Amino acid sequence: MTDEVRPVPGYRLHLFKGFAAAAAVVVVWSGFNIVSRLGGRSPLTPYDMAAVRFVFSGIVCLPFVLARWRRLEWPRLAVLAAFGGVSYGLFVYSGFSLAPTAHAGILVNGGIPFATALIAWLMLGRRPGIRSEFALLVAGVGIVLIGLHSFGQFTGTPAHRWVGDVFFLLAATCYASFGLLLKQWQVSPLDATIGIAVISMACYTPVYLLFLPKAITTVPLAFVLWQGIYQGILAASIAGLLFAYAIHNIGPQRATLMLAMVPGISAVAAVPLLKESLDAVTLAGVVLVTIGAVLGATHQPAK
Repeated sequence: MTDEVRPVPGYRLHLFKGFAAAAAVVVVWSGFNIVSRLGGRSPLTPYDMAAVRFVFSGIVCLPFVLARWRRLEWPRLAVLAAFGGVSYGLFVYSGFSLAPTAHAGILVNGGIPFATALIAWLMLGRRPGIRSEFALLVAGVGIVLIGLHSFGQFTGTPAHRWVGDVFFLLAATCYASFGLLLKQWQVSPLDATIGIAVISMACYTPVYLLFLPKAITTVPLAFVLWQGIYQGILAASIAGLLFAYAIHNIGPQRATLMLAMVPGISAVAAVPLLKESLDAVTLAGVVLVTIGAVLGATHQPAK
């Protein structure tokens, strides 16, 4: 008897592609925290970092925008760019300038799934199910444990550090709003990615050139190019496209909950790459966050 190869049901393949895209985003955005931490140690200002992100992603996406100009929903793309592009970028890089960059993984990537669930509940009436609430609780405990290590490292730091943490939370709220609107409006992943990139570049670059402080000429060109390729092309454009695709396939709640794994992966990767320590408390947090993300991601939300 020969074994027949049964075709994978359409919805299963749909989910598999969505989870694969979300997993790739987790890897890229974990690296984003490492790369941004290195950028934060350089003379670059937060405004320089935002300019590098927007200009590189905007230039890469501009040909696609020109080819699809008349088919793009510009009013909705402008709103999405306001939340997921300019506001997110300025908040997150302002946070990097005031608070330790280790906080970004916890408050931004860890905060996005919680902000998504809260906004969906309060604004859209989509209360999470019991399993989703349990998954958020488990991941939340893990994030707190990671935070005990990361926040505890920085004693004697300036009092305004909490302002940077607020910026990180605002960045998480902006990106959660972007994800929910993207799903609600059914904007295609490609249109969202290219529209946000070009609109962000067009709106931010003139303000940056005319009014904002700059230090981009004080660092080697190779460093700027490296930051631009990773942050503007890989993290903003490619990972942005994959994240939008994941939202369309598995929904904003499950896609964003997978981002809860980013703080743990960043903490583990920082050991060999940035020579940072990893204690038992942080390792336990990584395990709990991963369990919570898996529980939430494998839950089929109610329609």
